[in-house]
Amino acid sequence: MKKIVIALGALLLATVSRAAPPVVQQPALDRSVLHVQVILDKLGFAPGVLDGKGGQSLVAALKGFQTANNLKITGKVDAATLKALYPYRNWRPTVTLPLNADVLAGPFANPLPKDPLEQAKLPALGYRNAIEALAERFHTTPATLVALNAPDTQLSVGTRMVFPNALPTSRAYDVKDATWLATLKSLNVGAIQPRAKRIVVDKSESVLKVYDDNNRLVAQFPATMGSTHDPLPIGKWTIKGISYNPKFHYNSSLFWDADNKDEKATLPPGPNGPVGVVWIDLSKPHYGIHGTPSPETIGRAESHGCIRLTNWDAARLALMVKSGVPAVFQP
Repeated sequence: MKKIVIALGALLLATVSRAAPPVVQQPALDRSVLHVQVILDKLGFAPGVLDGKGGQSLVAALKGFQTANNLKITGKVDAATLKALYPYRNWRPTVTLPLNADVLAGPFANPLPKDPLEQAKLPALGYRNAIEALAERFHTTPATLVALNAPDTQLSVGTRMVFPNALPTSRAYDVKDATWLATLKSLNVGAIQPRAKRIVVDKSESVLKVYDDNNRLVAQFPATMGSTHDPLPIGKWTIKGISYNPKFHYNSSLFWDADNKDEKATLPPGPNGPVGVVWIDLSKPHYGIHGTPSPETIGRAESHGCIRLTNWDAARLALMVKSGVPAVFQP
């Protein structure tokens, strides 16, 4: 096997940014914040990417956790919330692990064309490079991996790297589809998840909430939903089915911002596809809940009306729901 040795910092610079450029200087990684993010992520109150920084996704996650635990809703790590999080303190904020050959070998899709017709020619819409794959596996961003490790860290088999602790508490999956099982493992999605009685997509809070049989809030995910051109379809819908690692049937006539309204193509599956690793179909035609190739934009960007989650959150939700589960979309 060809030995793969790449400098972490150099690979970060070579990675094409998928998010809008920051307009202000970004705060430094705070390990205390990262610790809170890691605990919330494991408990199912997803804070977005694990980057050791505050922001609206962390505030929303804290509010969800506080609601579920009958605490005063502040969106802050106040004394009562800290006490409720304390039993989980042994879930450390980071883990140090050796790199293996699989994640370094790819296959990668680099360069990844933006044109859907060109994407349709590829065998898969995979990650661009190893750092992007590692970042998604540990629910973070390439920049966070550089912040946790020296920029000259060599990405080679056996190199030990520091990652946000996104390791699942269980890998005892009850999944028969081998490809889907591999996806769950690669995204560090826990095998044990609560069962959803209903889900609520809340536009005002930019979150998707999961409730159990006792009407308890058991999980919450930051979400991107709709836009001015394609508003969230407010109403009561139903989950019709789930497609794992789906192909995407591109039809330009369904997109208001498409240049050519007569283009159609079938895009191959992959985490960098338009709907990511899973499509949860809804009774509203052409609408679904799905993953994204741009996890750092969740809750901040706009969509074409569908509900976008990070790939790892979408995969996690797919383990919670089934056909027939009600989905309420509220303003």
